[in-house]
Amino acid sequence: MYSVCVSRSCELIGLARSMWYYHTQKDDTDVIDALSRLAEELPTRGFEVYYKRLRREGHKWNRKRVLRVYRKMGLKLRRKHKKRLPSREKNPLDVPTMINEVWSMDFMADVLSDGRKVRVFNVMDDCNREALAMDVGLNYPARKVVETLGNLEEEIGLPKTIRCDNGPEFISKTLAEWCKRKRVELRFIQPGKPMQNGYMERLNRFYREDVLDAYWFNDLHQIRTLTEKWREDYNTKHPHSALGDMPPKEYKDRFGEEFFPETDIINQKLLNLELS
Repeated sequence: MYSVCVSRSCELIGLARSMWYYHTQKDDTDVIDALSRLAEELPTRGFEVYYKRLRREGHKWNRKRVLRVYRKMGLKLRRKHKKRLPSREKNPLDVPTMINEVWSMDFMADVLSDGRKVRVFNVMDDCNREALAMDVGLNYPARKVVETLGNLEEEIGLPKTIRCDNGPEFISKTLAEWCKRKRVELRFIQPGKPMQNGYMERLNRFYREDVLDAYWFNDLHQIRTLTEKWREDYNTKHPHSALGDMPPKEYKDRFGEEFFPETDIINQKLLNLELS
């Protein structure tokens, strides 16, 4: 074995030295950008659709080149895609000035001793922080959410706005259609921003510390009993610093009819009609 310089080797085989040092430089940036855009817009399509769309857009890249880049990008692999949500606007967490003006709702989860999962559906009034409902079930579809809100409507009426996250029960058509029929605005927080629903998060924390993390439940009856007992104590005895260290019920009763000026006007009109 002996070595031969590059110039001598090229001379012997009749090859130009520039060909020896040449390296192909393929710039596939435009192809990558185009395929990335299509993969974002049409995540469930494949190469054939992407290639035909690129040709219709006027790109002259041949099939072999586009396929090579497509495979290099790993787009041929099956991809899982989350359900796309419409953009959510950031809404300030203001304190409502009226009862039944803004409600918040959220779900919590726990497990029974036999491993079955439990869900707790919480609804609260943002004005006086009252826990309006805390319903427990093994599953809680949108239909049951509407049923709970319907029960609250019969007891105390409905708010103008309900704040919630982007859970599957809350973005369902069932709840959206019900709210539209009842003229209730659904106000969604931004994904990954739980503190935009801060009043409810505070309620959830107290409930988890006092009940869910404090006891070991064997059945739904136990958790429902303790939950209702806790809700009654929270509404009648828990002091809120934002309410002048008053519990929700006392704060509501202290202002009495000041929370319902529109109701007074309506009642007065009805009384005048009866007298006339």
